[in-house]
Amino acid sequence: MAAEQQSAEQFMGQARLPGFAAPRRYDLRLTPDLDACAFAGSVAVSVDVAAPTRFLVLNAADLDVSPGDVHFTPQGSGQVLHPVEVTNAPKDEILIIRFSEVLPLGEGTLAIAFHGTLNDKMKGFYRSVYELNGEKKNMAVTQFEPADARRCFPCWDEPSFKAVFKITLEVPSETVALSNMPVIEEKVNGPTKVVCFQETPIMSTYLVAVIVGMFDYVEAFTTDGTSVRVYTQVGKSAQGKFALEVAVKTLILFKEYFEVPYPLPKMDMIAIPDFSAGAMENYGLVTYRETALLFDERHSAAANKQRVAVVVAHELAHQWFGNLVTMEWWTHLWLNEGFATWVSYLAADSFFPEWNVWIQFLDESTTGFRLDALAGSHPIEVDVNHVDEIDEIFDAISYRKGAAVIRMLQSYLGAEIFQKSLAAYIKRFAYSNAKTEDLWAALEEGSGEPVNTLMQSWTKQQGYPVVSVKLKDGKLELEQTQFLSSGSAGVGQWVVPVTLCCCSYSLQQKFLFRGKQEDFNLSGLVECQNKDDFWIKLNVDQTGFYRVSYDEELASRLRHAVETNKLSAADRYGVLDDTYALCMAGKQKLVTLLHLIAAYKDETEYTVLANAINTSLSIFEMMSVAAPEELGNMKKFLIGFLEPFAQRVGWDAKSGEGHLNALLRGTLLNALAELGHEATINEAVRRFNVFLEDRETPLLPPDVRKAAYVALMQTVNKSNKAGYESLLKIYRETDLSQEKVRVLGSLASSPDPDVVHEALDFLLSPEVRNQDCIFVLRGVTAAAQEVAWTWLKEKWDYISETFTGHLLTYFISATVSPLATNEKGDEAEEFFKSRTKASIARTVKQSLERVRINAKWVENTKREADLGHVLKELAHKH
Repeated sequence: MAAEQQSAEQFMGQARLPGFAAPRRYDLRLTPDLDACAFAGSVAVSVDVAAPTRFLVLNAADLDVSPGDVHFTPQGSGQVLHPVEVTNAPKDEILIIRFSEVLPLGEGTLAIAFHGTLNDKMKGFYRSVYELNGEKKNMAVTQFEPADARRCFPCWDEPSFKAVFKITLEVPSETVALSNMPVIEEKVNGPTKVVCFQETPIMSTYLVAVIVGMFDYVEAFTTDGTSVRVYTQVGKSAQGKFALEVAVKTLILFKEYFEVPYPLPKMDMIAIPDFSAGAMENYGLVTYRETALLFDERHSAAANKQRVAVVVAHELAHQWFGNLVTMEWWTHLWLNEGFATWVSYLAADSFFPEWNVWIQFLDESTTGFRLDALAGSHPIEVDVNHVDEIDEIFDAISYRKGAAVIRMLQSYLGAEIFQKSLAAYIKRFAYSNAKTEDLWAALEEGSGEPVNTLMQSWTKQQGYPVVSVKLKDGKLELEQTQFLSSGSAGVGQWVVPVTLCCCSYSLQQKFLFRGKQEDFNLSGLVECQNKDDFWIKLNVDQTGFYRVSYDEELASRLRHAVETNKLSAADRYGVLDDTYALCMAGKQKLVTLLHLIAAYKDETEYTVLANAINTSLSIFEMMSVAAPEELGNMKKFLIGFLEPFAQRVGWDAKSGEGHLNALLRGTLLNALAELGHEATINEAVRRFNVFLEDRETPLLPPDVRKAAYVALMQTVNKSNKAGYESLLKIYRETDLSQEKVRVLGSLASSPDPDVVHEALDFLLSPEVRNQDCIFVLRGVTAAAQEVAWTWLKEKWDYISETFTGHLLTYFISATVSPLATNEKGDEAEEFFKSRTKASIARTVKQSLERVRINAKWVENTKREADLGHVLKELAHKH
């Protein structure tokens, strides 16, 4: 269209900004008023006009821009052009600036002055509240990913519009002001000071960061002389030491792995009291929830330590993969997140080999599997047509399935080829943008394997296969079909990198399974002399993103191999996880799964046992609906299964024991408390009462605190609420976020519906930060699911106005997904019919589907004739 005929309307309702002008450099000045929760600002953007136009179109949201404060100066012309019209299109979050004449091609400067609010939504430029010497204060913080830089300053807010940023802040003199780059000049002028920062390298808007408040810090340097700091609330800097050590090691490791030095002069990491995600990888200034960055030697658990290490490594991986090389558009989000998730385990494994994190990584794959087995899942690469759709794809598909398929590919190509090709990719696309195909091309070039064909089947279509295996006349018959938790058949087909071994790990076979069916001759693989020891395992060490279903004979052989400890820990995990998924989908009987769980009675690996425990608890929840009359025997069986483990690890740490033992102790005692095990509950209450009087007592170490709180809540009902009140006392008195989260996660675990209702009301009180509500929801037990659902309906109007993004979607998935009857499914469907908007549509659909799957599993279980008999036998045996 000729420039003369363009009109403002044509830019509305589009997924992307027009490409006729692009920013090259932003000179940004911000003046936040922390008391009034407002800010003023001005930006001068060097814009390159590449095609004839009378318009400049850029993003802006929740900002006041008066047309008189906008002008454009073409380079070298000396004349200042004033717009004839400035249209603010709030629905599209864009500013459309129309000039009377066509703009000259080449560079010019667009200047805009604006005003905004430091909001309470934890996005854009927002305020977080903290205490300093007993007084409440506001800090100003930014969170721009995915598309909220536009709430702080007018900009081209898409990842491919990379530019250089020169940032200046005017702030109260006593505060600390931080941004992506080091300070080059600070001018104090009485009560305020002007802080100028070094210019950034070329980068995307979503990575710009600004923080103003009162902080302490700890500092260290990498061998290259890069300054690394961890900023905390005043008085908490000692809690930043562990993250600091991990960060220094990580920057050195990734420099080697990516073969490119860390590109900025400093790396700051900061703990923010109000923060909606876990952390955010802003270039050179990474923001975190306190729980993901701080570690207190006395009051943090082993699980907290591991979370800090993995999250720090994840965010620092982004400094290369995401910040230096950036996705071209949000469709490729998974590249950022899946990759950073995978490589954070690589780092943690390198620093803490005794944590066995690659086995723990299987929990990430499982979370990906569960979401991707829904018809309402989505492909790894999603078409994003509106900014409202972006938030919902920050999910288990982008992060966990993304990480799992990268691991599958790395394992197929080999670690060395993978690393070399990756380094080549980073060098090739540094300071620019890349698509998924660009990574495949680099890996294909480095390996000579058909990476693009192989991987397209995993990123372009949703779901994954289950490979069914039968043994017939010395041949394995393989068949692949799409796996769906509903039990129905999907139409997907994949290029599956199959690995298999037989009776031992010394000989392994790998091949690409492309068709629907294939026969495989076993003759070269079998190493079994003794027929009783014969077993076959596909997907060796669970490196592939697919499930395996064995015929009855092969399945019982594998169960025997589990019992006699012939399988690797990852394979023991996989056999159980696949059987559980197949059972839920109605493809295997519950009694088969129960017999399999019993085979793990001598399990030694933390992650495998934790998976057996979680699987058992979810069967228990389902049976409370399907077969309440069998719960007594089920409880007996599970307690009998868990007790010997609990006796071995006990309540107190043994000297010199490892990290994984500490994790196991908490998981085991927590499960026994949930099952109402009397001895566990009594011991928990005894220790808790001492702890209530003396918070430093060695009787209740951090690893078992959550379990003790859950146990305590089992004794709470509406006529005896002492335990609930004491937990609130601990919540109110601690200033450690991790302790607060432990309490919140336990409050809703009482068997009394009235107490659960009260705990849910408490989560909406001003005492709980919005970011932390999810922990209370997570703690609701099976018995109270309907209470939570009724409560959500009562409070929906308030919740949907107060919460946004993944915090809002979490309310839906946590309360709707666990429901297990079709009546409740119909009720939920009816309720959301008139209440669904774009930003929650995907979550509502997935949650309703989960209810239908639960209901079907309940129905299948009711039809299992021998269930009662088998449970009796198992209960008696254990």
